Amino acid sequence: MNYALSASTRSQLDLYMAHQASLNGLPVTGLAKNFAVDPAVQQRLENAMKNSTELTQKINIIGVTDQEGEKVLIDTTGPIARTNSSSDGTKRRNPITPYDLAARRYRCEQVNYDTYISYAQLDAWNAHPDFATRISKQIALQIALDRIMIGFNGTNHALISDFAANPRLQDVNTGWIEHIRKQAAARVMKGVTLATRDMGNKVIAKGDYANPDALVQDARSSLLDEWYKDAPDLVVLLSRNLFNSLRLPFINAMSTTNPNTELMAGQLIVASHLIGGLPTYFAPFFPDNAMLITSFSNLSIYFQKGSLRRLMREEPEYNRIATYQSMNDAYVVEDYGKCALIEDLKFAPEPESTSNAGAAA
Repeated sequence: MNYALSASTRSQLDLYMAHQASLNGLPVTGLAKNFAVDPAVQQRLENAMKNSTELTQKINIIGVTDQEGEKVLIDTTGPIARTNSSSDGTKRRNPITPYDLAARRYRCEQVNYDTYISYAQLDAWNAHPDFATRISKQIALQIALDRIMIGFNGTNHALISDFAANPRLQDVNTGWIEHIRKQAAARVMKGVTLATRDMGNKVIAKGDYANPDALVQDARSSLLDEWYKDAPDLVVLLSRNLFNSLRLPFINAMSTTNPNTELMAGQLIVASHLIGGLPTYFAPFFPDNAMLITSFSNLSIYFQKGSLRRLMREEPEYNRIATYQSMNDAYVVEDYGKCALIEDLKFAPEPESTSNAGAAA
């Protein structure tokens, strides 16, 4: 069924399309043909995407000239300070490269960010003075969310992605976590178990670690480079679901009628949102059985300048205006020595007697 835009919405939409054409030095009819977006317009879109979510505000989003090249924020190899006070010239001073020659490359892959806005939605926005801004913000927000999802879940760049089989955009591009798996396997702790606790916070099944704090402290000590173990900007990235599972026994055991020392300490742990002494951050779309210890400044998205291609047209047969666009993106871990990935995390299986008792109850 065809939907007729109101006259005022049609006027607003025509102004929006004319403005988009003007920004790129095109006639309005040129929007319906694939065109290269002006670099200044691309930068404004990148700025809007960065500011649209809390996570993208914290990480690096960097424009690069080449589709493939060396990382912008190069890896460190650690301390470079030395002494050499010999005066006879027998001991030569040997400079040390301050960056890691391995795993320093990036490659931006083409990703399509095609969106549409229905005529009904346009009519709903027409009453607002920021009509054009709302259209741009919606597109920027969705691209930002997609980039976050790819960063934490992407495993490869397929020629043709399959959303039905990969609902977390696993086949759209290679994300940060997959880069760590492939480029820094020694920084990955996999398949460990945590002690299982009942709702009174009593341990009913011992795991490799008694609690998540011990796990994070061990991963920090054993997987990070020495000069990063006490870095002040380290955080633990995880899903809200995992955090709730880790802290639920503490929360449930808290009682105003029984404020003993152990429970009061547990209350402080939960309220502080710390794990292993590090701040936690609930990252959108983060895998539920994993944690990543790193800093926000260690995670980057590179976009290739001048790679943004766009086509905008009305599709009245679908009652919408569509924007087809693509750009070349890369997900970069700047320094693998400043990350520790814990994945395939499980709770220790409960003893048979406990499980049967719970089922009987």
